[in-house]
Amino acid sequence: MIVAAFIPARYGSTRLNGKPLADIGGKPMIQWVYERAKESRLVSEVTVATDDARIAEAVKSFGGKVAMTSPLHKSGTDRIAEAASGTAAGIIVNLQGDEPLLEPGLIDLAIRPMLDDPSLSLCTLKTRITEEEEYHNPNAVKVVTDKDGFALYFSRSPLPYSKASFKELSTPPYKHIGLYVYRKDFLLKFSGLRPTPLEEAESLEQLRALENGFRIKVVETGYNPVSVDTPEDLERVRSIIRK
Repeated sequence: MIVAAFIPARYGSTRLNGKPLADIGGKPMIQWVYERAKESRLVSEVTVATDDARIAEAVKSFGGKVAMTSPLHKSGTDRIAEAASGTAAGIIVNLQGDEPLLEPGLIDLAIRPMLDDPSLSLCTLKTRITEEEEYHNPNAVKVVTDKDGFALYFSRSPLPYSKASFKELSTPPYKHIGLYVYRKDFLLKFSGLRPTPLEEAESLEQLRALENGFRIKVVETGYNPVSVDTPEDLERVRSIIRK
């Protein structure tokens, strides 16, 4: 089965404008993500989906594939749904464009269950939270799963809640890693659904799937990605690359 990866990218950002084109070690951030995705053993093709000519030109300059999309999309999922609608791929990977240090093996880890189990419509990842600061950080999305590894809920609040201290939690907390793998037909259906109450309350698009009764397979990894959301994050990544 053909697996296609899409990287949604927009120029505007509330905390770091022009983020996809931010220079990291002499290359724009979007190029780092693109090249990491190309190293995946299970991905057949990689495309940047954008509505911005500056990003499109940058991608073309390093030989990348780009798909121009509508400027009206409110989410990366809607953007890749438009870009993926014409592809022959049966499985679509949604990669975050702000994770230049993404491990290619992590992409394959999320894809493998979809290849092994045709009944799955959507798969994503989680990693164990080991720092109390991250447990309380609303920017670190938490996830709880059932005994079979399917998501029960995602939240920006500490999850699961406990009266005990962080070190005394009886159930380990997990952070959601925002990498998604969809069946193409499910992605197109999902992008057409209306936003749901919990989704809007938490500002978490994946809750739309749960609220509509769809199951999300969640695979655990020990890898904790470094996302670039602020100028401080960008400097941190630059420092890692230099070392």
